[in-house]
Amino acid sequence: MKKRVLSALLAGAIALSLAVPALAAVPSTDEAAQVLAALDIMVGDENGDLSLTAPVTRAEFVKMLMAASPISVGDETYVSPYPDVPRTHWAAPYVEAAVSSGYVTGYLDGTFRPNATITLAEGVVMVLRLLGYSNSDFSGSFPAGQMAMYRTLDLDEGITLGQNDTMTRQDAMYLFYNALTASTKAGQPYLSSVLGHSLTADGQVDTLALLNDTMDGPVVVGESGWRDKIPFDIDGAKVSRNGMTATSSALAQNDVVYWSKSMNTLWVYTNRVTGTIQAVSPASSPTSITLSGRQYEIETSSAAYAVSDLGSFSVGDSATLLLGRDNKVVSVLSPAQSTGAVYGMVVAVQPQSYTDANGNDFSASSLTIAATDGNTYTYRYDEDDIRVGAYVLATSDGGETQVRRLSSSSLSGRVDSAGTKLGSRSFAPDVEILDTYGDTMAVRVYPSRLAGMTLTESQVAYYLLDGDGDISRLILRDATGDMHTYGVIDSVSETNAGLTTMGTYVYQDAAGTHSLSGNRIYALERGPFMMKSDGGQVDRAANLEEVEIASVEGSTAYAGNRELAIWDGVQVYEVRDDDYYPSSLSIVSNGGYTLTGYYDKDQSQGGRIRVILAEEA
Repeated sequence: MKKRVLSALLAGAIALSLAVPALAAVPSTDEAAQVLAALDIMVGDENGDLSLTAPVTRAEFVKMLMAASPISVGDETYVSPYPDVPRTHWAAPYVEAAVSSGYVTGYLDGTFRPNATITLAEGVVMVLRLLGYSNSDFSGSFPAGQMAMYRTLDLDEGITLGQNDTMTRQDAMYLFYNALTASTKAGQPYLSSVLGHSLTADGQVDTLALLNDTMDGPVVVGESGWRDKIPFDIDGAKVSRNGMTATSSALAQNDVVYWSKSMNTLWVYTNRVTGTIQAVSPASSPTSITLSGRQYEIETSSAAYAVSDLGSFSVGDSATLLLGRDNKVVSVLSPAQSTGAVYGMVVAVQPQSYTDANGNDFSASSLTIAATDGNTYTYRYDEDDIRVGAYVLATSDGGETQVRRLSSSSLSGRVDSAGTKLGSRSFAPDVEILDTYGDTMAVRVYPSRLAGMTLTESQVAYYLLDGDGDISRLILRDATGDMHTYGVIDSVSETNAGLTTMGTYVYQDAAGTHSLSGNRIYALERGPFMMKSDGGQVDRAANLEEVEIASVEGSTAYAGNRELAIWDGVQVYEVRDDDYYPSSLSIVSNGGYTLTGYYDKDQSQGGRIRVILAEEA
C-alpha cells in the first residue's frame, strides 16, 4: 500500500475556514468518513458501505492504525509475526509493521488473536502510542492513566463506550478522526506535524485542503488512454461534476477529471476559457499563460509544452484552455476542437492587448460571455453593436468570431417536481441553463434547482429547442435568487430628518464584514437580510422571512408540517450575547442548538432558506 504523506503547503492556501467556537465539536459521520477515506485509513466495500455498526477485529484495527501512521507498509511480508498470523495472512504486513514500530504487542501466550474483537481500551492504547506516548508516561493501574489521557486529548468525541466495551467501526472512525487533531506527546497536532496536512485556524481538520492534497490526476476525457490512467472501475465510482452529484455516464468530451482510489471518487471540472493568447512565461518552459487579459497558471507538462517555443500554439493564436481545480490549465486546444456555438450573456466589453504576427502589440475591443455551460469565453470583437447585458450567440472557427443578439422568447410554466419538464416542454438530457441578474451577473443552474418552480414569461429571456423539440438552452432573468448577497445585519444607523437622509449598515456575508452607506434608507433591522446588486448600485435590500426549524436532514429543514429546501450556500451564524458568529450547518445541526431559518421567497418562486441562526438550547 502506498502511503500518502503529502505537503501541506498547497493546502494552506486553499480554504478559508469559518470561525467556530473553541470547544471541540463532533464531526458529522459523512465528514469523518470522507477524511478517513481520503487518508486510506478507513474505506468502504465496493459499494462504499462502511459497515459502521460492525465490530472491529484486532487485525482490522491494526491495518487502520498503520494507515494513520507515517510508516509505509508493503503488500506482503517475508516473516510470520505470530503463530496465528502467518506470513500469508492478509494482515501480516500490518501486524509486523505495528509490532516493529512499538504500536502494539501480542498476548503473553505468544499469540496475536487477529480475529478477536478489540475493546475501547486496547484501541486507545494503540492510538496513544501512535501519538508518541508509552506505558512509562502513565502511572497507576492499567488502563486508568491511558483512559484519562484519552479524555484529556478529546479522543472521546462521538464515542460513548466503556473502556472494556467492544468497538464498532463507527467508534474506530471517530477515534482515528479525533487523533488527527489531537496533540502528540511533543505538543504538536498529529495531522500537521506528522502527516503533513493543514488544519483550520481553530485546529480542526481542513477537509477541503485535505481532499485537494489527496486527489490524483488530472486526465482529460477523450484523450488517448484516459480511462486506463484511473486505477479503478469508474462505472461504480462516486462522481462530483462541478460540485453536483453525478454518475460516470455524465462525463463528456474535454472534461477534466481527478480521482481518489481510496474514496472511489471522481471530481470532474468542465471549466474552460476561449480567447487570444497574449503572453506565455517563460517561453522556453512556460508556467503561465495570459489569455484575453487574464493570467492562468499551468498545471500539466502537456499544457506547458503546447504553448512553449516547441509547441503548436504561439502568442496571438486563438485557443481554448481546459481548466482544472484552482482554475489551472490542464490542456490547450484550438477553439474548433473544444466548442461550437456559445449562448449566454455579455458581461464585459473592453479593450484587450494583443500581439500581431510580427510581435507588435496592439489594442482591440473584446467581449466576454458568461455561457450557459457555466464557462466564460472572451473573443476579439471589433464591432460596437453589442453591449454589456445583451443575450447573444457567438460562433467561432478559430478565426473571426460572429456574434448576434438573441431574440426574446415567450415561454412560461411550472417545472415538474422531477426537474424534467417546463410546462409541456421536456428538458434535453444535456440541457444548459443560465440564470442572470443585471448586466454582469450570471450563474449556471441545473434542472433540479428549478424543480417545482413556476417560471413567468418575464423570467425566461431565451430558450432553444433541439431536433426532438426539447429545451436544450435556457436563459433566465433572476429566477433563483442565488446570485444575491445573504447574511446578517450587525448594526443599523438611519437618519431621515429635514434635508438629511443617511443610512449606514454593517453586515456580514460569506466574504466577511462590510459596510453599506449612502443617502438612501433601506428600512433594515438587525438580523438576516438579502441584498440585490450587480456590482454597482444596490437595487434592493430587505430582511428575510423567519421560520422555526425543528430539525435538519441533509439539505432539508423541517418546520412543523413543512419541508423547506436549504440553499447550498446557506449562511449559518451562532448567536451569543446578541452577536453573530459564523458557523456551519454540520456544527449546529448535530443537536444542542435551537435553529431559526430565514428565507427570501416561496419555494415555488425559487426561494430557499438562505440564513440559519443557531442559539444554544
